[in-house]
Amino acid sequence: MRHDLPQELPRRHTQETPRSAPVDPSPIEQRRASLAARAIDRRPMPHAPHNHSREPEHPRTTERSAPHQTDQRIRREAIPQQAIGLSLREEERKVLAEVGRFRVVRTSDLAETVYGNRHSRMERDLQFLKDKRLIEVNAVNARRDGRGGRVERIEVVSLTKGGQSLVRMTGELPQEQKLYAGLVKPREVEHDSQIYRAYTKEAEGIERKGGTNLRVKLDFELKSDIQKAIYAERKANPERDMAEVKQKVAKDFDLPYVNDGIQIPDARIVYDLEQKDERKTDQDVGSGSQSGHEDIEVLTAAYSRGHLRAKAQAGFRVYASSSDRASVTAKIEDNHYLMENILEL
Repeated sequence: MRHDLPQELPRRHTQETPRSAPVDPSPIEQRRASLAARAIDRRPMPHAPHNHSREPEHPRTTERSAPHQTDQRIRREAIPQQAIGLSLREEERKVLAEVGRFRVVRTSDLAETVYGNRHSRMERDLQFLKDKRLIEVNAVNARRDGRGGRVERIEVVSLTKGGQSLVRMTGELPQEQKLYAGLVKPREVEHDSQIYRAYTKEAEGIERKGGTNLRVKLDFELKSDIQKAIYAERKANPERDMAEVKQKVAKDFDLPYVNDGIQIPDARIVYDLEQKDERKTDQDVGSGSQSGHEDIEVLTAAYSRGHLRAKAQAGFRVYASSSDRASVTAKIEDNHYLMENILEL
C-alpha cells in the first residue's frame, strides 16, 4: 500500500501556480506605466553642452542671493579680540562709542549713521551686545502734546556699566571725552535722543571746515563744570554779588548770560583746528592748532514760550524735528530771527 500519494497532491498543486496564464495589467497599473515612460522621455540629456553665455543659469536664485552677498561680513571668529577677550566688529565698537558719548541714541539713527540702513545687520549686532551685557535696548512712549491717536514708541540704546568700562579700555574716544551709562530720565528720552541726530548734522559742517578730534559735552557735564566754577568764585570772594559771579563764569565758558541766568546748550561740540576759521576758538591745543566749539540745542513742543525766547537770544545752533516745528514756530511767530534759523532734524 502506497503512502506517498497524499504528499504528491500538494506538491503538484504548488507547481501549477507559476504556470498559470499571465494576467493583464489593471487600468491603474497601465496608467502608472504610461506616466513612468513619459518621465523618462522628459529627462535632460546626461551630457548637455556647457552654456558659455553670460546670462545666469538661474536668474531668480541670483536675484534673491544678490542682497545677501552684499551684506556678507567677516566671521566673528576671524576678528581679533579686544580688551576683555571679546571680538567686536567695527560697527559694534562705533555703536558703543556713540551711545556712550550721548547716553541715549535711537536705533533708527544708528541704523542710518553706522549701518547704512542695513537694519538686519544692526539688529544682529545689538542682540550680540545685549547678550554680552554691554548695552540695554528700551522702548519708551513719545510725547503726545495733546495729540490723539496711537502713542508712538521710540526704541533707544544706552550703555551698561560694563559697556562704559569697555569703551574706555578700548581707547575708541579721547580720554577727555565723558561717557555715560544707563537710562536716567525716561520722560526726557524723546528730546535727549534727538541730540545725537543734531550732532551728526552739525559735525558734517565742522569736518568740512577742517575740524578734527570732535568731542561732546552734554548739558550734564556743562552744568557740573559751571556749578564748580561758581562755587570756586564764591569761595574766593564771599561778598561778591551773585549776578556778577554768574556773568564772569558765563564769560569764562563762552556762554550767554540771559534773563539773570547762564544759558546752557543741550550739547557743546569741541574740535581741533589746524588753522583759524570763522568759528569760535578757545585756546591753543598744540603747535599750529587751536580748539573751537559749537553749541547745539534741540527745540521741542514741550518748551515754554519763555524758554524758547531765551534760547533764541543765546545764539545757539537750534534744531527741531518736523513734528515739533509747527508747535515751536506757533509760540515764537513774532520772533522772525529764531523762526528763520531753526534747522531741520
